[in-house]
Amino acid sequence: MAVRLDKWLQIARVYKTRSQATRACQLGRARVNGIRAKPHRPLAVGDRVEVDKLKDWTRILVVAELHDKPLPKAEAPRLYVDESPPQPVRDPMSRLLSRPAGTREQGLGRPTKRERREMERLRSR
Repeated sequence: MAVRLDKWLQIARVYKTRSQATRACQLGRARVNGIRAKPHRPLAVGDRVEVDKLKDWTRILVVAELHDKPLPKAEAPRLYVDESPPQPVRDPMSRLLSRPAGTREQGLGRPTKRERREMERLRSR
């Protein structure tokens, strides 16, 4: 039995939806046995799947079982052997610094015309 890569990534709960798994494959974030793989690539037991999840962390999964139907969340880890390094600890300050500077308080709604013009004036400087 052969299972598509994007379908297996979704069933193994690496990605929440199949479209997210397909998009990751198209962007080159998924490799099978070290080679960049397209979403329709068939998998076999023993294949090594590498998925770039964060900028500095790659999940490495060895296919143990193939399924083409969704499984309960508790049974999904039996589909692979996880050889990934530990996930790096994220710096809380980096998340705050990556946010846009001109955020509005939640619940204030859309900016008024006056506020929008003011923001555009500040951006154009």
